[in-house]
Amino acid sequence: MSQEKVRKEKRLRLVLSDDIKEGKAKMNEKIANELGIVDKLEAVVGGKKKIVFNVILSSEVPPEQVIINTSEAKTYGIANNTIATIRRPLSS
Repeated sequence: MSQEKVRKEKRLRLVLSDDIKEGKAKMNEKIANELGIVDKLEAVVGGKKKIVFNVILSSEVPPEQVIINTSEAKTYGIANNTIATIRRPLSS
């Protein structure tokens, strides 16, 4: 029997901000540790769009939020306060 390691994931709110650089996402340190996220995170929106971001860890970010760049979100068609599944990418 092979024992697959299950990736932990959480449904968090994507909040848009111009203060975050493109390709980066800012999230709460405790939640990142809980999900095993160290340097990258994968956000899945609507079960279809998968986007990988480099992570900036901060205790100032509310635990239920991930902050991403406004113009990058618009490129992917993501609105402010969209709920996304956040997890550690497979190739990290």
